[in-house]
Amino acid sequence: MSSLFRLLPGKAVRVLPSNNAGLNKLSLCGNRGILSTSTTANLNFGSRYFSSKTKHRNIGISAHIDSGKTTLTERILFYTGRINSIHDVRGKDGVGAKMDSMELEREKGITIQSAATFCQWKDSHINIIDTPGHVDFTIEVERALRVLDGGVLVLCGVSGVQSQSLTVDRQMKRYNVPRVAFVNKLDRTASNPWKVINDLRSQLKLNAAAVQIPIGLEGEHAGVVDLIDQKAITFTGEKGENVVVSDDIPEELKEFMEEKRTELIEKLADADDEIAELFLMEETPSVEEIKAAIRRQTIACNFVPVFMGSAFKNKGVQALLDGVMEYLPEPFEKQNYALDRSKGEEPVLVSGKPEDSLIALAFKLEETPFGQLTYMRIYQGMLKKGNQIVNVNDGKKIKLARIVRMHSDDMEEITEAAAGEVVAMFGIDCRSMDTFSDGDMNLAMSSMFVPDAVMSLAIKPANSKMQANFGKALAKFSKEDPTLRVKVDNETKETIISGMGELHLEVYIERMKREYEVDVISGQPNVNYKETISSRSEFDWLHKKQTGGSGQYAKVTGYIEPMTEDEQKELGKTNEFVNECIGTNIPPEYYSSCEKGTNDAFAEGSLVGSEVEGVRVVLKDGASHAVDSSDMAFRICMAHAIRDAMKKAKPSVLEPVMSVEVEIPAEFQGTVVAGINRRMGLINSSDMSDDGSSVKVMAEVPLANMFGYSTELRSNTQGKGEFTMEYLRHLSVMKNVQEELTKKFKEEKENVA
Repeated sequence: MSSLFRLLPGKAVRVLPSNNAGLNKLSLCGNRGILSTSTTANLNFGSRYFSSKTKHRNIGISAHIDSGKTTLTERILFYTGRINSIHDVRGKDGVGAKMDSMELEREKGITIQSAATFCQWKDSHINIIDTPGHVDFTIEVERALRVLDGGVLVLCGVSGVQSQSLTVDRQMKRYNVPRVAFVNKLDRTASNPWKVINDLRSQLKLNAAAVQIPIGLEGEHAGVVDLIDQKAITFTGEKGENVVVSDDIPEELKEFMEEKRTELIEKLADADDEIAELFLMEETPSVEEIKAAIRRQTIACNFVPVFMGSAFKNKGVQALLDGVMEYLPEPFEKQNYALDRSKGEEPVLVSGKPEDSLIALAFKLEETPFGQLTYMRIYQGMLKKGNQIVNVNDGKKIKLARIVRMHSDDMEEITEAAAGEVVAMFGIDCRSMDTFSDGDMNLAMSSMFVPDAVMSLAIKPANSKMQANFGKALAKFSKEDPTLRVKVDNETKETIISGMGELHLEVYIERMKREYEVDVISGQPNVNYKETISSRSEFDWLHKKQTGGSGQYAKVTGYIEPMTEDEQKELGKTNEFVNECIGTNIPPEYYSSCEKGTNDAFAEGSLVGSEVEGVRVVLKDGASHAVDSSDMAFRICMAHAIRDAMKKAKPSVLEPVMSVEVEIPAEFQGTVVAGINRRMGLINSSDMSDDGSSVKVMAEVPLANMFGYSTELRSNTQGKGEFTMEYLRHLSVMKNVQEELTKKFKEEKENVA
């Protein structure tokens, strides 16, 4: 018998027996919507559901903020019998959704951390990760999509593709994640699923087509018509648990259904050769041929089937689950590659078989009252309690003491887990993205993309007695979240935290107070500027120092020049060091020291002390001394040479520019656009909704000018406006701003001195 443990920080652990009580009350199986059931609270989600013969799906639910991801996950858990009541994100009962287990998430009504759960739908097992929609917590989406085999892209039926939808799409494409789309909120006024599908095609460049059409929109939304099976599906009962499938399609929808079914086959023919051949021969493919083609091309990332409904009104969720099982891949069907470290990181296809040697990836860390909880995706082999595994990155051997399956903040102990599963373990000291094996091979899984921080904040504990907990909190948070950087300023000795935005840093300050009882005093937010050059500059630098005994001697010559954005993308890095030395004027053993000196110079620019990017350094020649030359001498010489050359190369300061999306009632458009212009923003587009009631404004605004914008927007729109922003790129600041920033930096240095 397995046990469920609920994580309650600082409190006793409540043990819930996971037995088969209640199974005799089921008329067919444990899924709501297939049958009626009087209780599901004690369904056993133990090993009987997870045999090697069971179908598996590992999916992530991702979308723009407030598109309904967590609400959809709540319905999935209810209909699969995983929870026995529905609680909404901002529900009147104050309980909050199951997957928003953090108190802060329930207060703010947003998802902050990705949460994992598992459930059973019909004869299949599904691992689900619910991810945040806010751009400040984009790393949670990144790490989830890195280890999952499929995704559900949730889109608002009114707003369509929004800024974070674009980010999620880029992340899914980066890791080749097959996805289905779900157009949500069709019960809302002005919902239009066909506009959303056009957005998918035009903005995300996806070959998307509807596999359903809605039966009614807005207040009349009752269900969907399946275009493939040509059946009407309606959802009745207090919580939409009764699914009624009927051949009686509403008369007014029959012609529209035929039109959209033809469009589906046309779009499928663009991707699939078998359907294209039938289409050209003017033959109608069978239901089985259509479904097989959708599955093939979805797994190949060439097609996106679009489902429809309203999670909040309990419509369309069960049909979406059927689509997940029908069209998204089994773990072994998605190709994953490990890197063979013994052969220069040559890619090796992972088999996905449980009988092969173990390969597992730690993708998320979490501190609990029981110690560090490490989330692990098993790509190959088996994890068994009591067995020994090896961290490929540092060679440490670890004995598996506890393996658990997660259900938000609940956990169930298990004894083993096979390839394709997502589990968590205690007692493992590692870092995020470490690879584990059983010691038979030297393969490592590739890491994930970690975006640069865009905002910094100086913080300190309100009381010196809190210093110990302050340090513990920062160590824990920076280990959990790769986008949170912590450093101590060498000159002011202040602790600086850097992250993805105001909300990101605010949440960690609030978590310090709640979880570690540390009150934090924070300074004004600082924007993460960067520096670059705009012209070529030669350098010829001699470093000579004699202090008695062996001294220091090094000479370097060469030039620096700016790099274009395309060159940086092609190289995969923002700066480049090129060694064009001929002969041995600089002994070859000092080349690496010259490169290190270059990196030292790039760490802090001369204008505002920020990181330097977009610079190519070409080392042409130099000189050395038989006695006085050393690694340190060439490193110091190169750093001085680059710093001096950058001053002559027309240096400039770069500031982060944000892509800002503002949604407002139409009557406030003039005021809001004027406000963006005052903040030196560039308006890219201003789109009116179909009914003319609201406007979506897309703009590019410097991050330094966005502080306090949420308050201004609320006051200008009577609280009806909302906005989101995400990092776009770094651009040069205006000349007067650069002069102000440079002057401020020099004054601060003088004050410290």
